[in-house]
Amino acid sequence: MDKPTNNSKELLVLNKPKGYVVTRSDERGRKTVYDLLPEWVFNDGWMPVGRLDLESKGLLFFTTNGQMGNALTKPGNCVKVYEIWVRGHVTDEHVTEAIRGIDSKHGVLKALNVEKIGMGGAKTKLRVKLGEGKNRHIRRLFGAMKDPKFGTPLKVLELKRISIGNFNLELESATWRYLSVDEENSLMKDLY
Repeated sequence: MDKPTNNSKELLVLNKPKGYVVTRSDERGRKTVYDLLPEWVFNDGWMPVGRLDLESKGLLFFTTNGQMGNALTKPGNCVKVYEIWVRGHVTDEHVTEAIRGIDSKHGVLKALNVEKIGMGGAKTKLRVKLGEGKNRHIRRLFGAMKDPKFGTPLKVLELKRISIGNFNLELESATWRYLSVDEENSLMKDLY
């Protein structure tokens, strides 16, 4: 497939739905993100930039440029924003604790910023900004905190990555597109 000249030759974006593994193949036979992309993406060695777990959804870049992939995933290099629904009552103290950081066996887990953006029964909707993303970072961060009313751990029920750097996700679920050259240049300008 020929790419129009206004498209990046280095980056494409997928809006990953829940239920897909971010891997080239899965020994357990689960669906992978490559099932959502043209066959040439797999065959030409396009690799995901970072990860989203099976139950997470949202913005996922792919590239064939290892230097570009490293720049986008290097801790502190690129802010990532997520919208999440948490089972439990998230208090101002939880927000402060998430920003201050929590020690875990995976190192210190913390957010750059946490903003409450909605409530629904015993659920809280949050917008969370991360400067780095460890494995299951947000799920472990909030899971380490307790609901003050019930004493049970908070649980992330839904997680969607909505932006990386200055690139905002504006695609239907399970669809993909190339970044434009301008989008790529804008995203990468401060990362090298």
